[in-house]
Amino acid sequence: AERGVGRLVLLSGRGEEAAEAGEKAVMESGAVWTVVRCAWFNQNFSESFFLEPVLAGELALPVGGAVEPFVDAEDIAEVAVAALTEAGHGGEVYELTGPRLLSFAEVAGELSRAVGREVRFEAVSSESYRGVLEKAGLPGDFAELFSVILDGRNASLGDGVRRALGREPRDFAEYAREAAASGVWNV
Repeated sequence: AERGVGRLVLLSGRGEEAAEAGEKAVMESGAVWTVVRCAWFNQNFSESFFLEPVLAGELALPVGGAVEPFVDAEDIAEVAVAALTEAGHGGEVYELTGPRLLSFAEVAGELSRAVGREVRFEAVSSESYRGVLEKAGLPGDFAELFSVILDGRNASLGDGVRRALGREPRDFAEYAREAAASGVWNV
């Protein structure tokens, strides 16, 4: 803002203390601001840390029966572009989610239908998952994030996509069909 930037858009996480501190800083910046708070990205299953488990046919995660309103990264990008290029988004906090709450078992079912083979879900303990992460060369502390992030605080739908873009958010099933058609999950 001191250098003349007039509009800021912050990609933030839902219900995370560190994210809330970042939001406060942007809101107090003196620039026109928009906060885009997001649920877990659909693309985590095709471009990130859940890709290998999907390819292996098993999501073994320490999530219990948690539900999450997974959001599509394309929706996030469209909202961010609108907030940066169109009037009317200043001072808004957009809660971006998909159109429904899904358990990880339901996600596995959607993935199975999309790829035409079984992708199983298994709830595992944080300790067990910590070992899997460390074996893969990743920080074991990541396992603890599941219990913090998936404690129920985000088990609600937001209306940010509708408010920002005037349309409903993309459903996980549509994302899964398109990702499967791209070949990303071919084994």
